[in-house]
Amino acid sequence: MQRTFVAKNEEKGKSWDRTWYVVNADGKRLGRLASEIAVILQGKHKPIYTPHVDTGDYVIVINAERIDLTGAKWDNKMYQRHSGYIGGLKEMTYRRLVARRPTLPMKEAVRRMLPKSKLGKSMLRKLKLYEGPAHPHVAQSPQELEISA
Repeated sequence: MQRTFVAKNEEKGKSWDRTWYVVNADGKRLGRLASEIAVILQGKHKPIYTPHVDTGDYVIVINAERIDLTGAKWDNKMYQRHSGYIGGLKEMTYRRLVARRPTLPMKEAVRRMLPKSKLGKSMLRKLKLYEGPAHPHVAQSPQELEISA
């Protein structure tokens, strides 16, 4: 009889290791790249994937400000936030958001594809976003990951 492997939180250091990946976002589509990154952060690409345990890997995204959108989304795609007060809804187009905070659209796209729980927040902490081609995680010896999105 074959048994199914179920990962446990207390086995984190013993049974699996976390790998660091570098993804170059230059010229890639936002949604397609975000969905691939969400799969890696959750650990769904591993045979030991367990839904209630964070078995995913770290992802470093370089050139996050050079992500691309199709069609007229540069001016039609809206990002909303609310201050908590009456009438406090603020809207901003994608073009203005990229001008102010270049890595935020990528972070928001990945966040919305992760579980909406404490587990999803811990997965999002493994995402590192950088504007240029340089990153400070050389000591982790990250592997180059080519995503054809």
